[in-house]
Amino acid sequence: MYTETEFLSATTTPFSYFPIVLQLLAAVGFVGITMFATHFLGPKRKTSDKLINFESGIEQVGNARQPVAIKYFLTAILFVLFDVEVIFFYPYAVNFRDLHWEGFIAVLMFVGFFLCGFIYIVKKGALKWED
Repeated sequence: MYTETEFLSATTTPFSYFPIVLQLLAAVGFVGITMFATHFLGPKRKTSDKLINFESGIEQVGNARQPVAIKYFLTAILFVLFDVEVIFFYPYAVNFRDLHWEGFIAVLMFVGFFLCGFIYIVKKGALKWED
């Protein structure tokens, strides 16, 4: 068959990327053709009922461009931060037997860092909703 150097040199040629480029071109072509077809072949009946905003069946009242309290955004960002933290527990849960005490100590440090951050957030009053 092949020696190791022949195998490695055969797999790193530019032609080995041809399937990836072909799939990328097919995906971009499909998106382009679909957008073109829906834009030019679709119906174009614009009525006042179709042009108004629809939010869960609730009638629109006032202007949507009003300032919103920063507390909503801060709560959302903190939720994402602590939600992503949970994702990092999955690899530990899968490999906890192989990681032994070193892995356990690393997870404790990870939780400790986030606990310090949570305590900091609570001390700063980021979760207080009263103004």
